[in-house]
Amino acid sequence: MATFQIEGGHKLKGEITPQGAKNEALQILCAVLLTSEEVIIENIPDIRDVNKLITILKNLGVKTEKIAKGTYSFKADAPDLAYLESELFKEEGSSLRGSIMIVGPLLARFGKGYIPRPGGDKIGRRRLDTHFEGFINLGATFRYNKEERFYGVEAPNGLTGTYMLLDQASVTGTANIVMAAVLAKGTTTIYNAACEPYLQQLCKMLNSMGAKISGVGSNLLIIEGVERLGGCKHRILPDMIEIGSWIGLAAMTRSEITIKDVSWNNLGLIPDTFRKLGITLEQKGDDIFIPSQDSYEIQGYIDGSILTVADAPWPGFTPDLLSIVLVVCTQAKGSVLIHQKMFESRLFFVDKLIDMGAKIILCDPHRATVIGHNFQSTLKATTMVSPDIRAGISLLIAALSAKGTSTIHNIEQIDRGYENIDERLRAIGAKITRSEP
Repeated sequence: MATFQIEGGHKLKGEITPQGAKNEALQILCAVLLTSEEVIIENIPDIRDVNKLITILKNLGVKTEKIAKGTYSFKADAPDLAYLESELFKEEGSSLRGSIMIVGPLLARFGKGYIPRPGGDKIGRRRLDTHFEGFINLGATFRYNKEERFYGVEAPNGLTGTYMLLDQASVTGTANIVMAAVLAKGTTTIYNAACEPYLQQLCKMLNSMGAKISGVGSNLLIIEGVERLGGCKHRILPDMIEIGSWIGLAAMTRSEITIKDVSWNNLGLIPDTFRKLGITLEQKGDDIFIPSQDSYEIQGYIDGSILTVADAPWPGFTPDLLSIVLVVCTQAKGSVLIHQKMFESRLFFVDKLIDMGAKIILCDPHRATVIGHNFQSTLKATTMVSPDIRAGISLLIAALSAKGTSTIHNIEQIDRGYENIDERLRAIGAKITRSEP
């Protein structure tokens, strides 16, 4: 396992530009399988999970060319479908949860799609029922090999549009079903669809390829199937989770940081949620400016009760930033209840923060109460292991604010979602070094 050594307690200063959105990239890359024509994608983040998916596409026979940093050309004119039943695919696909989204495009275009049971973060159950129930509604046949933990869907006579009400507003589930439905016969109506900016971007890309999707940005999508899709050029949004991470970093280290080119219109509740924690941030064009603050005070509700920050489907607050919010609150003035509704294991990293001196009560797997220090007592350096992407970046932020030198092991988890993070942090004054095994 690779390791970070972090000397905490230093103020940072400067500009940082967010990478392309990881969650959007995983959807967009799978969509290149829907056409035999060239698709050019810009602002692809250079991170482990995305690079794994690009490798899977290459092994599937997609012609891939890196044109410039973050810009690739893809052409799926002669994919090798035999790869889908190979041992190599079982190994590669099972290590990346995002690989599930190749199934919808393959099913739509070739009448079959397979995937090993995917891995990813150990943050609790992340069921796949929404994906496969959607495919079945479109007319596919589902099968599961329990011994090999291998899923398959087949529709040799093609898919047929239908009405469906999703049991949960799953982002990846909605994306997968949309990609299957664009080439189905007739009209598909998806109610309780996810409507995150990533999903909106996917729909806009598909429409530019010739799809007919209406209701983009709402939870009711109507898709008129077409016979084929063409090529396109698409640019990925900046990563809102990374933007929120840098806001939290600035607050915890009492630093002056400018986050460049954030696409304000796609940030939703993120700026206002951090403002409720007392953090000052200003919009300057399409940038976020966070001045150095000696303290920040959590707002209560108008009746005086304690603030609750909870996750919810878009346009609610994204669950991927709750770990960041929790860490930020350890040095705020006041208290807050963090309610992580979606994943029952995502708050378990708080024991590491408690070891560092944070005042946190883990009420149950979904809720934690944080009593802020107001910087009257700094966190103490310690040795930690990163359990997943979001907990990993949260622990890194805690270490950068702590007194002394901390060690974080298993930083491959952080690398899955953050591009060259140590180099970018050093550029604004962080004392961080990487040690390879």
